[in-house]
Amino acid sequence: MDVTVEVVGEETREVSVAAGATYAELLSPFDLSPHEVSVLVDGRPVPEDQPIEANRVKVLRLIKGG
Repeated sequence: MDVTVEVVGEETREVSVAAGATYAELLSPFDLSPHEVSVLVDGRPVPEDQPIEANRVKVLRLIKGG
């Protein structure tokens, strides 16, 4: 399954994931931890351990270095 992942304010790319993969697993190509972001589907946060059901997600960083 291919999922379009938009890291808000940074980048957008297609990620291939296996059937049954979770939203937390979707973050690994971006080197992001589920603890530092919220994954949004249709503008609503989804649990990191939920299986991926959407073709497009937004990732919003909650913590940014500075």
